[in-house]
Amino acid sequence: MKKKTDKLNLIRNIGIIAHIDAGKTTVTERVLYYTGRSHKIGEVHDGEAVMDWMVDEQERGITITSAVTTCQWKGKDIQVIDTPGHVDFTIEVERSLRVLDGAVGVFCAVGGVEPQSETVWRQADRYKVPKIAFINKMDRIGADFFNVVQMMRDRLQAHPLILHIPVGAEDNFSGTIDLIRMEQIRWDDDTLGASYSTGEIDSDLKEETQTYREQLLETLAEVDDDILEAYLGEETIDTETILNAIRKATIDLKILPVLCGSALKNKGIQPLLDAIVQFLPSPLDVPAITGVNLENDEAYVCKPDEKAPLAALIFKVSMMEGRKLSYVRVYSGKLNAGSDVYNPSRKKKEKLSRILKMHANKRERVDSVGPGAIVGVVGLKESSTGETLCNQDHQVMLEKIDFYEPVISVAVEPKTHSDQEKLQQVLEKFIAEDPTLCVREDEDTGQTILSGMGELHLEIITSRMQREFNTKVNVGKPQVVYRETIESRASGHGVFDKEIAGSRHFGEIDLELIPLDRGSGNRIESRLDEETLPPAMVQAVEKGVIESLESGIIMGYPVVDVKAVLKGAGSKDSNGTELAFVVAASMAVREALSAGSSFLLDPIMAVEVIAPDDFIGDVIGDLNARGGKIESIDSRPGVQTIKATVPLAKMFGYSTNLRSATQGRGTFSMQFCCFDKS
Repeated sequence: MKKKTDKLNLIRNIGIIAHIDAGKTTVTERVLYYTGRSHKIGEVHDGEAVMDWMVDEQERGITITSAVTTCQWKGKDIQVIDTPGHVDFTIEVERSLRVLDGAVGVFCAVGGVEPQSETVWRQADRYKVPKIAFINKMDRIGADFFNVVQMMRDRLQAHPLILHIPVGAEDNFSGTIDLIRMEQIRWDDDTLGASYSTGEIDSDLKEETQTYREQLLETLAEVDDDILEAYLGEETIDTETILNAIRKATIDLKILPVLCGSALKNKGIQPLLDAIVQFLPSPLDVPAITGVNLENDEAYVCKPDEKAPLAALIFKVSMMEGRKLSYVRVYSGKLNAGSDVYNPSRKKKEKLSRILKMHANKRERVDSVGPGAIVGVVGLKESSTGETLCNQDHQVMLEKIDFYEPVISVAVEPKTHSDQEKLQQVLEKFIAEDPTLCVREDEDTGQTILSGMGELHLEIITSRMQREFNTKVNVGKPQVVYRETIESRASGHGVFDKEIAGSRHFGEIDLELIPLDRGSGNRIESRLDEETLPPAMVQAVEKGVIESLESGIIMGYPVVDVKAVLKGAGSKDSNGTELAFVVAASMAVREALSAGSSFLLDPIMAVEVIAPDDFIGDVIGDLNARGGKIESIDSRPGVQTIKATVPLAKMFGYSTNLRSATQGRGTFSMQFCCFDKS
């Protein structure tokens, strides 16, 4: 048992998370190079990054799909997931964090904590993922290490523990000072940063270094009793004690170790790798995941043990060369190639034909894997994202992954008859791959409507249709996905009385729809006793209400934020049937929606614009013209940050307008905020 435990101690499952353009993929490329996983540094700007293997990623210089790879550093196996930073692909981050034990947050030394940084940070906090921070791009003009650290405190409510401070900044950035070992690190440019030297700290930096060393010990003393005792006793604290205290406090989510460097200039990556293996947890260091034992519906702890029953989660499905590849994290038990597994969600047995260790889009076959492994498996025909794999004789269900509602739609039409035949199959493959995509057919126009998380998201999907599946489509103008609700309380009455197939069906319902606060969701309340309406019929009424609220009376969008109160019901003798009450409830809801002054709710986006001082007036004027509400304006040296909420329908083409108004110097990001009246 000890041997297997030791093996698990050597695993680090980590994700690289950040705002778009903070340098996640550039950091990952250096990690692969310095660990010997790749023999050449792939640059994002050249379209040669190993982890950005899709053509669309290489052309646009952004990460679209999370890629998995494995490398070794100082005897430890690091399984890395490089995640996207663009808000349209948030689901990729969400499902990656669900299966990771630790994360590295990458921050731009100029931009600091940007909007999507906050989003991914909150996702990581929700899953209680221990994190370390790497402040990248210290060579950029405007780089300010300590400003970014302060932003982490203010915006992320984090407790930063500075482990390295930069030597110089911008063009003068030359290396870092290690505050744990009190030594200066200098990288060798001739070896692309692969070799570096440590030595004495420059005399003019010793005083500042000592100040930050004291801060490090003070922060550790707040979270570690041994350090506190030694610190108060003014004893010398050895490096090993400090490292152990940092590891424990990081895993307990009490601190955030902070390092810095410039991935593009090949500085700071080796200390980051050291921090990953020293401070981030192995599968044994985090609480074992809990599922539900389906035999008795009780909580079941999935211990990271090969001999325990199998519990594994499918966190991503990908179509590679036309074949379905499922990415799986094993929590307990063993996955064996060629064996049968059971999917309790679908009550189906599946066969694993192959197990693959992944390196971006390259793969290596293995016979079996145990707890802590993140692998690709081939052969699962029906299983999908968020579903559990277990043994049929010991059925366990892990918690599913939450998905986001799509907010934007386009109409897609095949260009030729042969494309028509392929389109449906291609869309099914994309939906299997990406749960935030939704496809429906417009009943009025007969068009195929594709909904997703943003313009870029849908643009990538239609591009991939052509590149990967040779399916050419015409794409209609993006349409916003609205919601409907009511303004005032309204009553509805529905009666269904018909003879169907020789049987009489009768149901009568009186209900009231009451508007609720935004974001409350829909509720159903019955004020009828069992004599008036038996429980089985109440369920039928609830079904009718739910179904009718899926399509409103204005434009057929789902109705939200209403409470349906059942006030009266009637049936004739024994003619009251479930079918009759489903239809009667639906009729009553439609009548109440008509009487309740239904109106549309726009998807409202939280927008953050960063623009130079000179153009701020034009930017604010443009946002106001789009129906935006300015929430706050923060000043930073030379630039201002505007936070606003704007209806999505008014944000199409905004990037072009912003570039024009700011001579190409303004940037913005937006994410879904809520549905509300614009």
